[in-house]
Amino acid sequence: MLFSQSQNDQGPNPVYDVSVLDWKLWGYRPNYWKMDFDFAKLSGKQAEFSDIDFDIPGSVQMALKNASEIDDWNIGLNSKDIEWIENRDWLVGSIIPDEWTTERKDKQFLLTCKGLDYKGMIFVNGKEAGRFNNAFIPYTFDITDKLTDKNNSLVIVFECPPSYLGQIGYTSQIKDWKPRFNYGWDWIPRIVQTGIWDDVFFMVKDKKAASLSHIQVLTNADKREDKGSLSIKAEPDNRALKGKVKVELTDSDGKEVLSETILAGNLSSGMKWDNIPVKRWFPNGLGEQILYNLHVTLLDEKGALCQQNSYRIGFRNLQWLPTEGASDDADHWLCAVNNQPFFLQGINWTPIRPNFADLKESDYRRLLASYKKMGINAIRVWGGGFPEKDWLYDICDEMGILIWQDFPLSSSGLENYPPEGEKEIYEISEIVEHYVMRLEHHPSLMLWCGGNELYQKGDVAPITDSHKMIAAMKKVVTSLDPTRKFVPASPSGPTISNDPSLYGQGMSWDVHGPWKLPFTQTSNYWESVKNFWTKNDAMMHSEAGVPGAMSVEMMVKYKGEYDLLPANTENPLWRNVNWWIQWDDYIA
Repeated sequence: MLFSQSQNDQGPNPVYDVSVLDWKLWGYRPNYWKMDFDFAKLSGKQAEFSDIDFDIPGSVQMALKNASEIDDWNIGLNSKDIEWIENRDWLVGSIIPDEWTTERKDKQFLLTCKGLDYKGMIFVNGKEAGRFNNAFIPYTFDITDKLTDKNNSLVIVFECPPSYLGQIGYTSQIKDWKPRFNYGWDWIPRIVQTGIWDDVFFMVKDKKAASLSHIQVLTNADKREDKGSLSIKAEPDNRALKGKVKVELTDSDGKEVLSETILAGNLSSGMKWDNIPVKRWFPNGLGEQILYNLHVTLLDEKGALCQQNSYRIGFRNLQWLPTEGASDDADHWLCAVNNQPFFLQGINWTPIRPNFADLKESDYRRLLASYKKMGINAIRVWGGGFPEKDWLYDICDEMGILIWQDFPLSSSGLENYPPEGEKEIYEISEIVEHYVMRLEHHPSLMLWCGGNELYQKGDVAPITDSHKMIAAMKKVVTSLDPTRKFVPASPSGPTISNDPSLYGQGMSWDVHGPWKLPFTQTSNYWESVKNFWTKNDAMMHSEAGVPGAMSVEMMVKYKGEYDLLPANTENPLWRNVNWWIQWDDYIA
């Protein structure tokens, strides 16, 4: 396996999007395919499901639904009827066009998979070309020596996922890097996706061509003036050291802002450009979201194009200032962009669908546009989900919505202490490196966070960076992106919850809750809610809310054979996700 970090890699090397191919799906009981599937003919006589159309990106669940093999899991309790999908191995296969592999001399053939959910193998012409077991990082497989002159088959095998990674369990025992929300959370039933959740590319690379890897792009801006800085760092290979890199920055109209050609070797230690004449980027409600196009082009010693990486970037200054009245040792939680302190008002962003492999850009744009219209200026990408599509970050750049980015660790109810094993620490460090390298150029990215509701043993307080795993994550972030704040977890500080008994003591830094209207034991009236928030001295509320049901129209559409009432745990429709039902609290 090769670990790929490239962003919008272009150049003379042909890159093919495999989504244009005719993909099929086969389903087997575990391991049956090993004695039955014909990789040359792409057929399986003993497969329970055969030749089902499959889209890339896409989920097994959606392919089966489109083929009328399963019912809509959104209706009634149908989600329970499709849990058997987890207990099968699934094969996704197609034929590589001969014209993609015609020229073989001095060529390297790479298959880059940006998101595989979750565990399995890659086969080319029936020969194993690599394995994968992490939904949070991309994989690049060198398949050169597995190819023949023509009629090459490509099959991605997905093995059965882990049986349970859901909300109730033990965080310290988590060893599988697959999104946990799919196993059931307090807002979603169990629907464990299997599939290809992001793009897959087939690349033909000239073995003799120079290349850059691990490209980092960071921006900043003057607090008061329209001036920006740009930092670029990369790892040139030995052939690239003889070449040059052209750095071009243009505005949205294509007008040149910066153009400079440098020795490629200079990027090894990093290059920085200051006082660039740019318009600064502002959050929603504070100003415009001005974006620029950056092209980093590698030229060989003869001036021939070898590689080009493109980014859309913005320039802004972001600071965390001390909150008025806070103790000297308290974290800084007052956000200021371009010297303007402002109130962060946002939402916690959870995956839009359980079958997130099937999402489209329009799904993101529609939802984020509604948030922008509401005045939202920040979202927190919650730690129990997946790395999210590029669309989320691109659209937030456009709309001025800042992003609090959790890494993929989360609480488990019974125990919320992060893993301490060396293997798990190495793996999360690899994940953190990918997240940072992939996202750090986005102006909307506000801060990094270790994860969701991670606590010290006994749940006595939020976890700190004295924990070995959190310390390792912080080390990676500090090394790669020193411009952004890192917090050990959400919540963070001396206390976990938004507790009125602690108000006035300087204990409430970043807290969670409440998740219901904060009535008291003696008052169920609005006055108690008003008093709660008036006296509240927490500096950051990174998770809070109240229960809310969908519209009546949607309930009627998706209730299936069940009655909507009563809306309590006596009703199996509501019992399927039952944490936030308040029927018995309000209906006498």
